Amino acid sequence: MDLLRHLMVAFLLSQAVLWGGVIGYMAVEGWDFFKALYMTVISITTVGYGEVFGLSKGGRIFTIFLIMTSFGVLFYIATAFTQALIAGQIKAFFGRQKLERAIRRLKGHFILCGFGRIGSVVAKELAKEGVPFLVIERDPAVAKEAEEAGYLCVEGDATVDEILRRAGIERARGIVATVSSDADNLYITLSARQLNPDLFILTRADSPDAERNLLAAGANKVVSPYFIGALRMANALLRPHVVDFIELAVHRRHLELQMEEVRVEDDAYFAGRPLRECGLRERFGVIVVAVKKASGEAFFNPSPETTIERGDVLIVLGEGKGLKELEETVKFRGERP
Repeated sequence: MDLLRHLMVAFLLSQAVLWGGVIGYMAVEGWDFFKALYMTVISITTVGYGEVFGLSKGGRIFTIFLIMTSFGVLFYIATAFTQALIAGQIKAFFGRQKLERAIRRLKGHFILCGFGRIGSVVAKELAKEGVPFLVIERDPAVAKEAEEAGYLCVEGDATVDEILRRAGIERARGIVATVSSDADNLYITLSARQLNPDLFILTRADSPDAERNLLAAGANKVVSPYFIGALRMANALLRPHVVDFIELAVHRRHLELQMEEVRVEDDAYFAGRPLRECGLRERFGVIVVAVKKASGEAFFNPSPETTIERGDVLIVLGEGKGLKELEETVKFRGERP
């Protein structure tokens, strides 16, 4: 029996005993309402006043029945609340219900497996961009940290299919596996790909062998934090100004300059046209840094004759306002307005 039902039953039983006693005394002894209520209260609370009002034989029998019934109800209430307090059910119940409702509303979200040093940074960036996501964390203390940070968090093991389902993996846009174990990340990748074949899977790898295995298991992209960190340190030594510029664009520390990717949808007005006819720089003030074809082939600093096709991804650099207008425009159908 769940906590809500315990509380409801306890309330109804206590009310039944109270008003049953009042009605009983009024019927058996012929008392008025106040006298019947007073006798009922001192009987069920066992304050020990004795017979304040004279009772007939029938009244004494009814009093015995009332006291025994009230003891049973009080024992039930005490037992239910003791169990709830010991198990932490009161807080957990309402928190769990709120979490489940929030998860059911999620669609097209990301699932972040692990809230360690890497996962917490990923969560912070997703939250900063307003991207819907939730965290799966097996360590109760770390899961509490995620909740205190204001993130939706499912406490459990991300290698368990039931936990992934609880996180809404069938409706998710992607999953990010950042746990420290390559074996766990591999298992998460296999399970996620099986549960949602269309899912974008990004995972962490700490060794070259793990990277190959994760890609073979179905990961779309594998990132090695140690390799990327070392490469960034080397570039900071050799090309410090380039590194500063990339950080400025990618991390958006300067609000007027951003780097973004824009997918060319079927309805984009410039789909099928060469880059020189698209007018992206003139209209939106953006620079096309690269074009990634649907086949996976990438062209950096594309020539004006490069044809922009449906399914291409444009890597563009520009101001936030122009980028937003471009993202909205690629959805328009027909000729350029």
